[in-house]
Amino acid sequence: MRLSAMVRTSYFHLSALFIFTLLLATFFFRGLLYSPLFSRRLHLQQLSRDFLEQNLKDGTNALQHFLPLVSPDSSNISVPCNHRATEILKASHSSSDTPLVITIITTRRRPEYHYLLQVALGFHDRLNDCGTDCSGFKLLVCNVDPLPDTHTDACLLSQILPSVARHVSEQVVEAPNRFEQEKQDYAFCLSRSLEIFFPQYVLLVEDDAVPFTDIFSAFFHLVQVRFPKEPLGGGLYTKLYHPERLQGYLNPEPVRILEWIGLGGISGLVLTWLYTIIFHRPRFSWRVFVALTIYAMLLAELAGRHYLLELRRVSPSLYNVVPATECCTPAMLFSGASGRRTLEYLKELQCEPGYAKDIALYKELGKRKERAWALEPNMVRHVGMFSSLRGWYEGEEPLLL
Repeated sequence: MRLSAMVRTSYFHLSALFIFTLLLATFFFRGLLYSPLFSRRLHLQQLSRDFLEQNLKDGTNALQHFLPLVSPDSSNISVPCNHRATEILKASHSSSDTPLVITIITTRRRPEYHYLLQVALGFHDRLNDCGTDCSGFKLLVCNVDPLPDTHTDACLLSQILPSVARHVSEQVVEAPNRFEQEKQDYAFCLSRSLEIFFPQYVLLVEDDAVPFTDIFSAFFHLVQVRFPKEPLGGGLYTKLYHPERLQGYLNPEPVRILEWIGLGGISGLVLTWLYTIIFHRPRFSWRVFVALTIYAMLLAELAGRHYLLELRRVSPSLYNVVPATECCTPAMLFSGASGRRTLEYLKELQCEPGYAKDIALYKELGKRKERAWALEPNMVRHVGMFSSLRGWYEGEEPLLL
């Protein structure tokens, strides 16, 4: 076959497209943190340092916002804790209609980052943006630190927001391990949220989960449009966060595979139509369509599904509600009824290394014939790089992955 004739074949066109795209993708996608082509050697250390630097600035800004509201002397951040009794809080809210209570579970972390204050400021700003639609929403700070009076950020917020502390309001028996301790802390905060506010819904967030601007748009769409008849569609909970590194198509979740094939098929049809126009092909070719479908699927995976999910923020109607996976619990939405069921389940669970509360709750779904959901894209941004559960080491530089 002559060279000029070969150049005009669809085989040559498609081969050139694949090779050219792979070369460009290798160059352009290596700086994308959640792309399979991400270069850890070239970019990870600098991205981690930039993230920590921005985190430090956000923490300082949050402190500067809240401190003047409590202390005229803005240089003094040591504010005594205001441990409100559960009965007093309950009496003040028992007659109110609370559609949603947002409970921030907190313990001491690296103090200079002020994680708790970042989260509280994030929800404060989101509530202000939401206006009258969110006028009945409540914020609760749940301090589960073993020494609650030493948690300076929680003590600061206790002067402004409703706050409870586990190691003040109840006699706490020491847990056999840190994973069981975390589960008991979680159950305490969920229980107090239900007892104090009698809410329709409870959003439990950890103190390093800063909300995105569309979190309440997502909440209203979820409870009013997706599940209008039964809270959370009868599910036990809805996750509002899943680690970005685990959001790829090549995971065991069948729904993602179907989504991937659907995306490839639609993109393949569009690309095939463009191909027939550009190269003046007389009719539709199944071979070209299949090749371009595979091409679109490959490109989507190489770019990173996380970045495609971010495009769904254009409209709440594009948010994805899928069956939940086992990891993780930075932001979990419960209905009043499902929260009480969850408390019963947690009482029967014993957590241990390798069997943390997220895994335990997920496994209970099958045993109890329950359902649970995950909302995509993420509605909170996980900013904590120093785990309160697994610890950190002085002099150790944390990395994003």
